[in-house]
Amino acid sequence: MAAAQTPRESARAAAAGAMRALGGTFAALSVWERELGRLRVLVNTGELAEGEEEFPEDESYPVHEFPEIAEFLHDRWAGGGEPNAWVETANGPGAGPVSGAYCTQRVAALQRRGRGCCVVAPIVLHGRAWGELYVARGAGEPVFGRDDADFATVLAAVTAAGIAQTERLEEARRLAFTDPLTGLANRRLVDLRLDEAVDRHVADGTVVSLVVCDINGLKEVNDSMGHAVGDRLLERFGSLLSLCGAALPGALVARLGGDEFCLLAVGPPADDVVHAADELCRRAGDLELGEGVACGVASTGEQIGPVRSARRLFRLADAAQYRAKAARSEKPVVAGREGPDDPVVRLAETPPEPGPDRRRFRSRTES
Repeated sequence: MAAAQTPRESARAAAAGAMRALGGTFAALSVWERELGRLRVLVNTGELAEGEEEFPEDESYPVHEFPEIAEFLHDRWAGGGEPNAWVETANGPGAGPVSGAYCTQRVAALQRRGRGCCVVAPIVLHGRAWGELYVARGAGEPVFGRDDADFATVLAAVTAAGIAQTERLEEARRLAFTDPLTGLANRRLVDLRLDEAVDRHVADGTVVSLVVCDINGLKEVNDSMGHAVGDRLLERFGSLLSLCGAALPGALVARLGGDEFCLLAVGPPADDVVHAADELCRRAGDLELGEGVACGVASTGEQIGPVRSARRLFRLADAAQYRAKAARSEKPVVAGREGPDDPVVRLAETPPEPGPDRRRFRSRTES
């Protein structure tokens, strides 16, 4: 679990490790979703029965079928310690060596899925019921005993510690890659995703498009109305960018810093990205604050020559944005396009040098 990069990998590691440790043939990890009153399966591993999936989209069970969580867990263990695991068998109540909460539905599930017994260990996190660790053996395999149940109790405690660590890491990642004012991604995440996107483009030709935006008039808003009002403009524009970006599957919207924002799209055609940028410009012009937005677009789907680095694509988008700002264009400027409705952007490798307040993208290769 410590080596896992995502909560999903962490859950799989916990279930698979418990299955191996207990000599089971199947294991699952489930979480109690209190607001929905259900126990939802995060992962199934081992020998899956018909209809089971490793990462089910919506395999869940009413929590009233799990009285060990919903009814008496807090009363028994609120003072500390860990809840004891127990064993159930496909033969029904009282048949196993370690009896516990009996559930008709779970016994029927053992029979239906060709399993002979299971050990169930509630997971407690931060003093509250979090979910369950479930390990089963196939029909005909030895039935779990008291020692197995005690060991499962320990494994559930270890799993709880791993879940706590995963939550801390997720929060750290969120803080590391999120702009605190707008809630959008920050420049650090754009660096990573743009490098990955360009690598993919070089490998298989996937279209990569970058939209760079600069809010017009933010300094005047800050000077005349105060930075709190300026922050409100930044938040409002961030919401517009997120809304327009939603039209592009998988698009990443971010605040690069100051009054600069960007949108990264991997896969959609260049025309779709330009349309989203045009809609953004139109909506930004209707905001009650500021003076609209200067917007530049660079896409590998346009005639911009070979793109083999994130730095080059960003420079083209930044140059297009600079030209849009200089011309006070109400539409996005698109690198590589020339026509009656598209301001001209030549393929300059290096845009004009930014002023002291202008933030520049820096790829990992420049760090």
